Amino acid sequence: MDAGTVDSAGVSMDSVAEVAMPTPEQLGISIMSGPEGGLPAVTVGDTFEFPVTVSWSVQGSALLVVPTGSANAKGLTQVGVSQESARSVKDGAEIASITFTYKIVAEDTGSLNVPALRFEIPTQVGRPLDLRSESVPVRVNEPFNPLPIVVGIVVALCVLCAGLWRAKRRAHARAATAARNAAADALREQMMVLKQRVNTADSREWLLELESVCKGYVARHLGIADGSGDVAAAAVNLDALVKDGRLEGWETLVQEFAHARYGGGKRDGFENKETWKAAMRLMGVEES
Repeated sequence: MDAGTVDSAGVSMDSVAEVAMPTPEQLGISIMSGPEGGLPAVTVGDTFEFPVTVSWSVQGSALLVVPTGSANAKGLTQVGVSQESARSVKDGAEIASITFTYKIVAEDTGSLNVPALRFEIPTQVGRPLDLRSESVPVRVNEPFNPLPIVVGIVVALCVLCAGLWRAKRRAHARAATAARNAAADALREQMMVLKQRVNTADSREWLLELESVCKGYVARHLGIADGSGDVAAAAVNLDALVKDGRLEGWETLVQEFAHARYGGGKRDGFENKETWKAAMRLMGVEES
């Protein structure tokens, strides 16, 4: 008898080979890959878990499920796998399951795919039943780099501070200009009043008033402060400033002021007018 034709139980080996293998669906076996809702985005260098669950209706039987493939793929490397068995009741039927949890390292960025994973279930006919999961996409992002954001914030703050500083400086310059213009207008008005009185006022009184106006100008022009730190004409000593060389060209005018303070004498109106012109020239005041 041909040993390749009949085995010890009297069953033809050729007939066994010709037995059609049932599909997993026909046997009530299902496979689900990946977590519910899909894989979340991961960062390159991260290790993430990828579960694959094989389940079937118990009905008094038990299955041995053997993983035969790996989760290695472009940009993905499997570093471990664990399994866990469980039983549950669904619609009155007892369901058994085995969950294989693959640990995978993301080594590249972009849109990658966890490959289809293969499993075998040994059968009594000598050939295993093959199972295959579906390929699942996974998005791998670059690691978060806070440096550009920090640099952007620092640059924005610098620009803001520079803008505020420039605005403050312009406001200060406008205020200073307005103050100078107001002082110049007030000085011009005082001098025009004195011009109108060159022929009618007492010469001594007129010269002392002119001296007071000139002291106010010098106080502002030289920034001379009084004891409280405010600029004031009372703190101005024209004689001392002329001797110190700080009022060049004022010698004759200051001598006239000194002569008026210590007695003075009668003066004609044209003399006052010439003194007035000299003061206007020295203070840089022009008639409007």
